Amino acid sequence: MTAATDRTPLTSDDWWRSAVVYQVYVRSFADSDGDGVGDLQGIRQRLPYLRDLGVDALWLTPFYTSPQIDAGYDVSDYRDVDPLFGDLADFDAMITDAHALGLRIIVDLVPNHTSSAHPWFTAALAAGPGSPERARYLFADGQGAHGELPPNDWESIFGGPAWTRLPDGQWYLHLFDPAQPDLNWRHPQVRAEFEDVLRFWLDRGVDGFRIDVAHGMIKAEGLPDVGFSSMTTGRRQSELLGKGRLPYFDQDEVHEIYRAWRPILDSYPGGRMAVAEAWAETPQRLARYIGPDELHQAFSFDFLDATWSADSFRKVIDTALAESTIVGAPTTWVLSNHDRQRHVTRYGDGEIGLRRARAAALLMLALPGSTYLYQGEELGLPEVLDLPDALRQDPAFLRTGESRDGCRVPIPWSGELAPYGFGPEGGALSWLPAPTTWRALSVAAQTGTPGSTLELYRAALRARHEHPALAATAGPVVWLETGPGVLAFHRCADDAVLTCVVNLSGAPVRIDGYGRPVVASTDLTAQDTGHVLPVDAAAWFERR
Repeated sequence: MTAATDRTPLTSDDWWRSAVVYQVYVRSFADSDGDGVGDLQGIRQRLPYLRDLGVDALWLTPFYTSPQIDAGYDVSDYRDVDPLFGDLADFDAMITDAHALGLRIIVDLVPNHTSSAHPWFTAALAAGPGSPERARYLFADGQGAHGELPPNDWESIFGGPAWTRLPDGQWYLHLFDPAQPDLNWRHPQVRAEFEDVLRFWLDRGVDGFRIDVAHGMIKAEGLPDVGFSSMTTGRRQSELLGKGRLPYFDQDEVHEIYRAWRPILDSYPGGRMAVAEAWAETPQRLARYIGPDELHQAFSFDFLDATWSADSFRKVIDTALAESTIVGAPTTWVLSNHDRQRHVTRYGDGEIGLRRARAAALLMLALPGSTYLYQGEELGLPEVLDLPDALRQDPAFLRTGESRDGCRVPIPWSGELAPYGFGPEGGALSWLPAPTTWRALSVAAQTGTPGSTLELYRAALRARHEHPALAATAGPVVWLETGPGVLAFHRCADDAVLTCVVNLSGAPVRIDGYGRPVVASTDLTAQDTGHVLPVDAAAWFERR
């Protein structure tokens, strides 16, 4: 167990460079009041679990006032807590307790769009075409003889047109759901508003921000057509950007926003930071979001997208490390999040998927930089694929038939019956039902159980904090020669050498010469002076 006193002190401005950040999907983490939905008090009650797991910071998904059309990513008040999750006093108590345990708090910021229930948007609807109120959003007249056609050919990421027409004839832009109108970030009131929102939460002690759709706030002048079918169902943003820069993503002017935000972050003590959820046409353009005058980090999703092969992982890792050297900022490593299928399922589901997920976790945690874990991955949770359609709440589901709900099912804490300790005894069932198979995956079932995924994560995170060769100041990744389908690299600090080996070859491999095992994703078999590493397994070895 890693105590709070063993952590990087809260006064360290560079904590984020090697932090392990745990993403809390607020509505699915812990329910304190029995209504079936997670809340801030639930997080507060479970903070000791996160401390003992060994993470450094929590990233909270939106908990602001919202109609909850898109699980809180449709914000109607950026300076308050939605009653579904508690109130500002609950937030203050939670962050106070988190800091006392050595945990930092990163909050989601949603600047590309507001809720259609936001006072600004309701005022815009009431004021009518040409009004100052509408200038804070992206309203436009339609095409066609009577304006009956959308202003351009843009399509929503959630499927269907990105424009909705009002009774007065004008259209408004929403790159996501119609309940999420896009803001006009060329308007000075919009920029001033969000600078004030940053200060509001920084004053309450938050340690950082995750910027939602960080590449999307500026749209090309004149709102030009894309010129191709931009949002084919299921098509990811990275694939779209491969066709060329889109007129609503990654425009050069977006960097002006972050150059204005960085001095605000730097004016607060303790290393306040921001990480971008950004997609760009090339790695070079993505790197532009990072720097001493813009943001501290940008998510690198290529690691998440790597296929289960040594060549794929090696290429992704080499590219990410090279880019991090250029920008002078650490790489971020991610295997799962609230928008993507859980990696146990992506890697094959069932026993094989879990084996690979455990090995991938050790690979990721041995790499330099910061790591973002998604809640429940430390339990080996798979994607829930058989949710009843009537219970799905992802707004994309109604438009495309695709749903992110399967990775958002509340995590199991204890007990033999759903919702597995998610809420107080006698409370409502969780807002999405957990499968019966999850009783064996609960925190209680895995705690203290040798070989469990939870204990693997605890051991790996403990070693990551304690081993000098895994520290932020340790040496770089040095690849070692291996047989086909095997990845091996070491990192050094003074006389300590830690080697990570991953077997993706399809057959057991013998490992020798790297020292004693520190952590392994599965049991190793001793053989002569070395060990046999099974298929789809990883291990760390230490030599001093």
